This record gives sequence, structure tokens and C-alpha cells, in this order.
Amino acid sequence: MDIYLIRHTSVNVSEGICYGQTDVPLKDTFEKEAMLVKQNLRDISFDAIYTSPLSRCTKLADYCGYPEAVRDERLKEISFGAWEMMSYSRIMGYDPRLREWLDDFLNVPATDGESVADLNVRVASFLDELRRKDYRRVCIFAHGGVLAGAKVYAGLIRPEEAFKSPEPFGGIVRISL
Repeated sequence: MDIYLIRHTSVNVSEGICYGQTDVPLKDTFEKEAMLVKQNLRDISFDAIYTSPLSRCTKLADYCGYPEAVRDERLKEISFGAWEMMSYSRIMGYDPRLREWLDDFLNVPATDGESVADLNVRVASFLDELRRKDYRRVCIFAHGGVLAGAKVYAGLIRPEEAFKSPEPFGGIVRISL
């Protein structure tokens, strides 16, 4: 099975803000970025289309011609819990757990949130279920963390490499299972 994972387009959020599962707006460049994604997918037919339920993914799926994409909670970005919509510098000033998380984001969850390992378990659960279906080609609109989790699942990167080189906004990753 070939899986095409598409990262949503650029978000209108300041640099250094933890926005994980918050439903944030997209930049004004959405249509330009989305057009490139749509062009890259135009000659590919899919047996199934899935999306994160967050609007930054559903909007891209809709634009690309897939308004009926199946929404799945497991495709949401990592949860930053109490840190959502806060800057790292602000968090550092009041929550010492940020230092623990930065030292071991793979295993240490954000306060009231998830660790990267938690995210990877959620993504693996989705992909395990998908593998049991008789599909040849699947499209998934998701987030940088989900794309990294899928690459870990497919053996393309190690878990500790999850945040080292995120896919660009509008980027497409293809994995084979």
C-alpha cells in the first residue's frame, strides 16, 4: 500500500508558539500553496482519503477536491496541553517541565499534553488499522508530527529524529506499507 501524507499549508501563528491541536488560522498564502499541492496530486487516484479534523487540514483536503475525506482524531497534531498557544519563552518562565520536555521530548509529555511517543502510538494505531484494508493508494492530510510519526512507523527515521527535519508546509511524503 502506498500512502501519500500531505502536511497542511502555512499557519498564521508567530514563530515559537506551541499550537499543536489548537485550530489556528492559515496564512493568506493558502490558495497559492494549496494549488501546488493539488497539482502534485492531480494524476494520482486514491482508494481512500483521510484527514485530521483540524481546519488547517480539512480546508486543504476540500481545496484538493476531497470534501468527503474521512476525519480521524488520531491524525491530529501532538497535544501541547497547557502549553497550547504559548511561546516557549513564556512557558520557560513558569513551567520547569519544559526543560524536561526539551531534554527528552520523545518520552516526556507536555504538561497536560502528549510526548512524541504518545503521538507515535496514536499514528501507529491508525496505520495498523489502515493496513488491514484492501487499499492500494491512500491520501492523508495531516500535520508535521503525524508525518514524522508515519515515517517512524515505516522505518524511514528513528523516533528521536522526529523534530529534526520536519516536512515543509504543503509537503508530501510517500511511504509504502
